[in-house]
Amino acid sequence: MSLRIALLGLLDATGPASGYDLAKSFERSLNHVWQAGHTQIYPELVKMAADGLVAVESEGARGRKIYAITPEGAERLRSWLIEHEPTGAIRSEVALQAFLLPLLDKESAIAVVERIRARLQQRLAVLECKDPSKFGRYALNLGLSQGRSGLAWADETLAELRGLEPADQPAPAT
Repeated sequence: MSLRIALLGLLDATGPASGYDLAKSFERSLNHVWQAGHTQIYPELVKMAADGLVAVESEGARGRKIYAITPEGAERLRSWLIEHEPTGAIRSEVALQAFLLPLLDKESAIAVVERIRARLQQRLAVLECKDPSKFGRYALNLGLSQGRSGLAWADETLAELRGLEPADQPAPAT
């Protein structure tokens, strides 16, 4: 997924917005699936305007521009959604640490998995507080499923590292 598609999707879903508004929308919604900051968003909006995918609807004080999706931008978004085959490529530091766990002694490996588990629990708690009826609910459901799956992995891995039998494992906390 590209930043361009994410911006087109936000503009299509929420209506005209400034770069600042779009950055805040990223923080509130897309941040769990795609990260982008002000320094990436503003230049991309300028390029998108040059490519005819968005238009400056109005310009306010201090050069604040309000962007709106154009028909060409809406068509690009629609085409991407319908035709684009996601790569599924994942760059995950959690997965990399999981892969490299055998390089550590038992106690260090347990500490790493406990830290990962705490982070997964924290992220899941944030997602569980989101309103599932709003735009983005399918991504929210995916994030919740991934979070629960991650916790199950952490609990199983900790049990294995500690040498517990399945019956000895504590009940997973959610």
